[in-house]
Amino acid sequence: MAADAGYAATWSAVALTLELAGLTTLILLLIGTPLAWWLARTRSWWKGPVGALVALPLVLPPSVLGFYLLVALGPAGPVGRITEALGLGLLPFTFAGLVVGSVLYSMPFVVQPIQNAFEAVGTRPLEVAATLRASPLDTFWSVLLPLARPGYLTATVMGFAHTVGEFGVVLMIGGNIPGKTRVMSVQIYDHVEALEYAQAHWLSAGMLVFAFVVLLALYLLNPTGQRRIGAGP
Repeated sequence: MAADAGYAATWSAVALTLELAGLTTLILLLIGTPLAWWLARTRSWWKGPVGALVALPLVLPPSVLGFYLLVALGPAGPVGRITEALGLGLLPFTFAGLVVGSVLYSMPFVVQPIQNAFEAVGTRPLEVAATLRASPLDTFWSVLLPLARPGYLTATVMGFAHTVGEFGVVLMIGGNIPGKTRVMSVQIYDHVEALEYAQAHWLSAGMLVFAFVVLLALYLLNPTGQRRIGAGP
């Protein structure tokens, strides 16, 4: 019975992790596209500060980001007061809170590849589309998106994989609630704390294989785009 409960907890953590990574990646692609476009095209003074904020999770310890998110989303924080006023309740220790934290923590892994792809496209294809009187929406779907496809592929894969491997931020924001906020990385931590090394090995090996397969697929399908990962804005 104990073994069955352990397997059930593990599969619950796996399912929750995949759901979190998929939703986070989708949100980041939606909000990351206009942000990456602005960073790739603007000459504003604000490009530097905004680009630095996007890249901040690359160098900031996850526990620091998680701590300040916990404060901001809490009952005394500015975001927490807004969500309570809107009737949404508080986000810490909920799945929605995990999504917010994951979006912020994985943002550079999505925005920067798309930004690099937009910069590589240049202005010439857009100027040609404009001379043909293509609408902005048609230019995006018919010209910009196909040319930036390698960047989107890299962004999707890296955003998903990075979210799957989160630990510090999700532990600070979500805690360790089975079936609600306990993801795979936290489940491994639980196994180690309980000296269940066999279960920890099993789950860790799965994540190791997953990470290798993801990166191998990225190298094979997108041999040039992956080299831009982590490049500054």
